[in-house]
This record gives sequence, structure tokens and C-alpha cells, in this order.
Amino acid sequence: MTASFSFELKAIDGAARAGVIATPRGEIRTPAFMPVGTAGTVKAMLPDSVRETGADILLGNTYHLMLRPGPERVARLGGLHRFMNWDRPILTDSGGFQVMSLAGLRKLTEQGVTFKSHIDGSRHELTPERSMEIQRLLGSDIVMCFDECPALPATDDEVARAMHLSMRWAERSKVAFGNRPGHALFGIMQGGVAPDLRAESAEALTAIGFDGYAIGGLAVGEGQAAMFGVLDYAPGLLPRDRPRYLMGVGKPDDIVGAVKRGVDMMDCVLPSRSGRTGQAFTRRGVVNIKNARHADDPRPLDDACGCPACRGYSRAYLHHVFRAGEMISGMLLTWHNLHYFQEIMAGMRLAIAEARFAQWEAAFHAGRADGDIDPL
Repeated sequence: MTASFSFELKAIDGAARAGVIATPRGEIRTPAFMPVGTAGTVKAMLPDSVRETGADILLGNTYHLMLRPGPERVARLGGLHRFMNWDRPILTDSGGFQVMSLAGLRKLTEQGVTFKSHIDGSRHELTPERSMEIQRLLGSDIVMCFDECPALPATDDEVARAMHLSMRWAERSKVAFGNRPGHALFGIMQGGVAPDLRAESAEALTAIGFDGYAIGGLAVGEGQAAMFGVLDYAPGLLPRDRPRYLMGVGKPDDIVGAVKRGVDMMDCVLPSRSGRTGQAFTRRGVVNIKNARHADDPRPLDDACGCPACRGYSRAYLHHVFRAGEMISGMLLTWHNLHYFQEIMAGMRLAIAEARFAQWEAAFHAGRADGDIDPL
């Protein structure tokens, strides 16, 4: 097992990349989808079950964990890996996105952000230095810089102001992170949908120097076409020999389009959130198990899927337990969704390695176009 953090690019097909991130806690195969364990758990899933879906790494949330149970408590109890019984890599976000979403409950300054907890109204301050400290206490393997992420649409001046502030905070984050062998620090590119600001941000981050680079400020209201417009050039602005992480994305179509454009890592709450609300992602489209059309349907969600929900249960049963409010509904649908997302990643990794990504992508879209997709 390696004692350091490294990234090896194994294959490139067009702009799509396949590689391996090595960490002391194990390898991360890229392109990689990271299930979100907001409060130290991927909702409705046991850690071993998440691993069985094919996940190599989870995401933990700095904002939520700092409020409850608190990073100092987690550290006393052996760190986040031991606390949540997950012995493989963990990436923690910086808390910046969640603080941004608090709107009227926060105050932004050059120093950082002061805000009121959404749980009990208590006051807190997040700065680049405190974000690095929290993530160190949690023991995360990949740490994210503290940044300011404006929601779109926003004015050009607001996007530029947030980007420049994020670059100053990136420098402070790098200093506060220090020298931690085996742990990695990722910088976060900002700049909205403005090519000049994205290029300026990438140049500033590269000059500071990070173990990996994230593309932030997307999937925040701009729409898929605008997001892909940025991804057509943004990954290429970042160092070729470092992982590229698109934050907060997304739906299967978003993920495939991002990998096509050179992204290596992504995360989203969608598989688990959708599972809890009765939505299943399949190779032929979205199934809304709550719909009455499934009440007498003996078929599995997806007859080509090997997850426990598809191996052992009919659509009729899944419809019944969802309508009855049974916990097993969210458990089975979440397991299925995570399995399907990881199946997409595995398929893309193999296709890139075999230089047939374009054919794989065409088959992916054709399968969904031919499906019995439920109305959303």
C-alpha cells in the first residue's frame, strides 16, 4: 500500500481519461463517482453495501459535520473513517457551498464567513484556516480549499469578485494545510460561465500548486448546456497530470458528458435522494416507482442489473413498500441507484481503456432513448 498520494493517467480516448489515484487507504479508479455521506453516512446504506456497489471513495460534508457531532469529537473518537466504519478514502468538501446556500443567515468578509446554524441558530465562523483545521480533525484523505461559490445567475461583477476572493482563500488554504504526507489538497476553479475568469482562476491555482483541481461553480442553476459549454474548455486549462473533479454533478447524462470532456471525479446526492423519494435510474431511463402503472408489474426495475433490488424484488413489491412508507423502499432503491451509477463509471473506464468511448456513449444514449421512461 502506498504511503503517498499520486495520480497515474492510464488511458485517454478523445478528451476522456482513465486513471488511478493512489492513497494510503487504497486506490481510486477514475473516472470515479463519489457517493455523498453528508453527516457521516450514505443515507439508507451500510458502508459495506456502498463498497459492494463499486465505490472506491466517499464524500463527507464539512459544514454538517462541524455542526453535528463536531470535528473535535470525531477526532477524539478516532477520525471520520473509524467513526463511520469506512476504511477507504474520504474526500471532504470545504463547507463553502453549504454556507453559500444559507443566504440571509450569513455574513461574508475577506476573513471568511460568519453564519447561524440551521440546526439551532448558534453562530459560527468558517475561514480557510478553520476549514483546513476541521478537515484535518476529520482525517479526510482529500481536502478541499475553502471557496466562495456564487449561485447562478449572477452578475459578471459578482462572479469575478467571488473568483478573486476564492483565489486569495486558496493561498491561505494551502498555507494552513501545511505538509501532510499521504493527504491531498485540491484547489477549486471558479469563474461562472466566463472563459476569461475560468482561465484566470486556473492560472492562479496552478501557480499556487495543488495535488488535484476541482471545477466549482457549476450545477448551481446554469443548466446542462451552459455547464457543458464550460466543460468544453475548462478541464484543459488544468494540469494534465493531476485529477480533475467536477463538484456536485449529477444525473447520468451529466456524468457521461463530463467524462467525455475530461473530468475524472464527481459527486452528487442524487442517487440516494432519488432512492428515498421513489425514483430509480436505469439503463433505459428513470422509473418512478410511486406511479400506479407499477402496482401489478412483476418485472424487476432493470432486467440487466445485478443489484439486490433487481435480483430479488419486483416493481410491484417496490411500489407497495414505497406507498406503505416502509424503510426498505429507500434502502433498495438507493442501493440500486448507487449500483447503476458505479456501473456507468466501470463501463466508461473500460471503454476508455479500449479506445471505444464514442461507441459506448452512443449505446448509452440509445438505450435510454428506447426505454419506458416514466414522466417526472
